[in-house]
Amino acid sequence: MFKRILVAVDNSVQNQMVFDEAVSLAKTTDGNLMLLHILSPLDEQYTDPLFLQPNVLYPELQPNNSKYANDWEKLKNNRLNWLRSLCEQSTQLGVETEFSQNIGEPCQMICNMALNWEADVIVIGRRGRRGISELFLGSVSNYVLHHAPCSVLTVQGIIHQVNEATRTQVEVTSKV
Repeated sequence: MFKRILVAVDNSVQNQMVFDEAVSLAKTTDGNLMLLHILSPLDEQYTDPLFLQPNVLYPELQPNNSKYANDWEKLKNNRLNWLRSLCEQSTQLGVETEFSQNIGEPCQMICNMALNWEADVIVIGRRGRRGISELFLGSVSNYVLHHAPCSVLTVQGIIHQVNEATRTQVEVTSKV
């Protein structure tokens, strides 16, 4: 049974669905949660080239404290506060919960945390990216599904599909 549930949370739209599913699973199995959030400067939300500079991630390399290093610190603190609030929510619902925030590459860090924390299952969201979007932006859930040391429960997010009427309208418009 799933007693140790690792929940990979991020700042996406479907995060609440992932969190709710994990809490429900924990309540059903009398399990406990580990909320894991990975900050990665390579995520699409941090694509500002200034975040890719080594002195932003490692401010000690920079002689004076820059605005970008301060922004990074604020982001880390905001996300920690967000994790604390999620932890409080699940604890109030009767689920023993802890949390961790790390900086790095999400795919490997989620799998490593699952191994080190001895998780029985990983609950992770799936954004439904397809084609070129998935190729360039990657798929954390796909990587985790294939490399995790335990079971993986993926919670499907909203899939943005072009319906036939929209596709026809786009084709007609592009021919004009």
